[in-house]
Amino acid sequence: MKHLWINFLWLLLTPALFAQSELTFENDRETVPDMQTMLDAREEFEYEVRYGPFTLGWVDVELLPDTTWNGEKAYHMRTTMRSNRRVPFVGKKIVHYENIFQFNDKWPYSHEFWRDDIHDEEYDRVRIKFDRDENDVHFFEHGEPTDTLALEEPASGGDIIFYYARMFAGLQEEFELPVYTEDEMGIVSATGVEEPESRDYKAFDEPIETYKSEGVADIEGPFGFNGKFKAWFATDDLRIPVEAHVKVIFGNVKVRLIDYERRGND
Repeated sequence: MKHLWINFLWLLLTPALFAQSELTFENDRETVPDMQTMLDAREEFEYEVRYGPFTLGWVDVELLPDTTWNGEKAYHMRTTMRSNRRVPFVGKKIVHYENIFQFNDKWPYSHEFWRDDIHDEEYDRVRIKFDRDENDVHFFEHGEPTDTLALEEPASGGDIIFYYARMFAGLQEEFELPVYTEDEMGIVSATGVEEPESRDYKAFDEPIETYKSEGVADIEGPFGFNGKFKAWFATDDLRIPVEAHVKVIFGNVKVRLIDYERRGND
């Protein structure tokens, strides 16, 4: 279940309610956000993960206070997965995914990515280190090395797609992002659909205009996940990720935004 959730988050291309009146939902395909604009917004997100009528859990995404990497400013992104304890055979689980990253004029890229299983008090369960001096990616479990793969830029610990995909929303341009997770690397690719559409979300008072993307994640997922997905982004100035659908053996899983806040400058 934990791996399922993080895969869904990658496809989103995870607090007080941020009122719709403060956002600008304009269909301007040329005005896509850059990394600095998104990071300055200091957003917090909460998503609900549903399978048919059942809520599997929730995904929270936030940018923590800035840090440093080799003496230079870096950013710390946290994705929290919370299971619905009422789901049979799952129980209460809380997992943190932590990502230290920077960005250049083309893309964001990871330096370290790790997982803490909070519910078991098992910290540093998995860690991925991106060595750009040697062009290698090193994998660890419980602090012990498990594998090494070649580094392919823009190397990501997974959830960086949360920012990267937004720079393409509404442009009808294909993008590809190498994603490294627990001893493997896959490619996530997507292309935007031309016309915007109106959709309704709990996070906003009224229906909003959205841009849709369709793509494939070259990642082996549980429950028959075949890699195909659809994602929606608000047409606002930050291209907020609002929804994702993925196919599994018995139907579709949906991830939808239920709460959103900006803590920084608009």
